[in-house]
Amino acid sequence: MYRKLILDNGIRLVTERIPTLKSVTIGIWVNVGSRDEGPAQAGYSHFIEHMFFKGTTTRSATDISREIDALGGEMNAFTTRETTTFYVKVLDQHLLKALDLLSDLFLRSRLAKREIDKEKQVILEEIRMVQDDPEDLVQELHTRLVMGRHPLSRPILGRESTIAQISRQDLLQYLDAHYHPEKIVIAVAGSFDQEQLEATIARTFGKYCKSSGTGSYKRWPAELCTGVTMKQKPLEQVHLCVGLAGVAAGHKDRYAIYALNSVLGGSVSSRLFQEIREKRGLSYSIYSFLSGYSDGGTVTVYAGTHAREVERVLDLICREIRKLARHGIDRDELKRTKDQMKGGLMLSLESSHSRMNKLAKDELISGTHTTLGDMIREIDAVTEEQAFHVVQDSFISKGIALTGLGPLSSRQVGALSTRFS
Repeated sequence: MYRKLILDNGIRLVTERIPTLKSVTIGIWVNVGSRDEGPAQAGYSHFIEHMFFKGTTTRSATDISREIDALGGEMNAFTTRETTTFYVKVLDQHLLKALDLLSDLFLRSRLAKREIDKEKQVILEEIRMVQDDPEDLVQELHTRLVMGRHPLSRPILGRESTIAQISRQDLLQYLDAHYHPEKIVIAVAGSFDQEQLEATIARTFGKYCKSSGTGSYKRWPAELCTGVTMKQKPLEQVHLCVGLAGVAAGHKDRYAIYALNSVLGGSVSSRLFQEIREKRGLSYSIYSFLSGYSDGGTVTVYAGTHAREVERVLDLICREIRKLARHGIDRDELKRTKDQMKGGLMLSLESSHSRMNKLAKDELISGTHTTLGDMIREIDAVTEEQAFHVVQDSFISKGIALTGLGPLSSRQVGALSTRFS
């Protein structure tokens, strides 16, 4: 059963009680991410996510780790380009202890200077780890190309220069400017006592406020860029990203583009997987994925292949995109895709953690709750004509962006830059 409660300070509590489960997951979602940072603040949202686990006024970092382990639970956090999330998943009998622990992190983090200095080194190593992972790195380079000078182009982890200069005062000012009650959604899914939970949340978070900040930061939509970026690096493979325009997370055509992504490269039965890996053996890893933001989105095709096969793989990718543009999806393919989407959706919502994620995203994107039945009806409503229209409007009309990373020859770099520019 779904319920929504807005505290007097503006914090929203959204819950879904599922008595048949033995677990409960609590998530605190803040509607702020890397796109909300200024150029000199790159990485602040992610840094704060780390620091909340480094000790509070009543618990040390070691105490925090030991307490969650003693509950047999899982506690973690993640930062995206638009949100920062802190969550805990435990057996339902440990709900109040877990909530006490999670709220302590969120409300009473010390942000000690000594811990900040140590965490700088941890995050710098995390940045270097991305540099050593070509699949991650090429996607980071691709986002930078597609988003141009927009804040969405900046890496979530930040840059070495901005991380090295972070001070405690910087973090406090950023929190004051962005962590406002109206930007916070607390999502709870699983087995719990509704009245007890609501009373505890109201008592714990009801007085939360940030007094001096205005909370008036405005996001501005990105204009997607096309073009080519090629970076030579001594690797065993060339890693490629081909980018197309997508739609916003709450767009009316989102289910149609989910279907198109599945057909193009979102599954092992997809056209790209079958053509490039299964039929020709040109790539081990070949897939497409969607990135949906509050005001826009992208479709990205990723492939890793031998340097001598780069042009061939790109030709095949472009060929499949053109086929979608000319002919769309036929009736049988669309039916298979819909069945696959519905099956994957139902399986993905079998845990309290995934239900919590969905509750929060629904609230942040649209302010309303979408039931499983609603989503299945939306999937069923996708037509061949709608899918064809979305291909024309997104995949084709706005061009493509190409990013390559690996042992490319100077001739290849020149040829690809000329061909796709």
